[in-house]
Amino acid sequence: MTDRRPTRRDLMKPVQLLGLAFAAAVFVGVVTAVSMGAFQAHPADEIQRAIVVALVAAGIAFIATLVIIALLMLVVDPAQIVKQVDRPVLLPDEDPAPGQADAERRDESP
Repeated sequence: MTDRRPTRRDLMKPVQLLGLAFAAAVFVGVVTAVSMGAFQAHPADEIQRAIVVALVAAGIAFIATLVIIALLMLVVDPAQIVKQVDRPVLLPDEDPAPGQADAERRDESP
């Protein structure tokens, strides 16, 4: 096993993001088709309507997922794309040692 850590660019490949959007669209389409009775013994016009509604819902889910992912990617700083991710992203950079925090408070007080 290598010690190479993935960069943010490795984590945000466009093909994977499109795959995620496609998977969400398939899920929404199947759930809509099943809930409208597309796989039951109904007249042909009802089955056709259920399939059309499922395809429209899948298209909306695909586009909405792509837009949401694109907006979330705008939050990422371009300078951080080449940084290696080797710790949880939401934690602060470094926690000050307990003695340093007390010394900083003493320096700030008048």
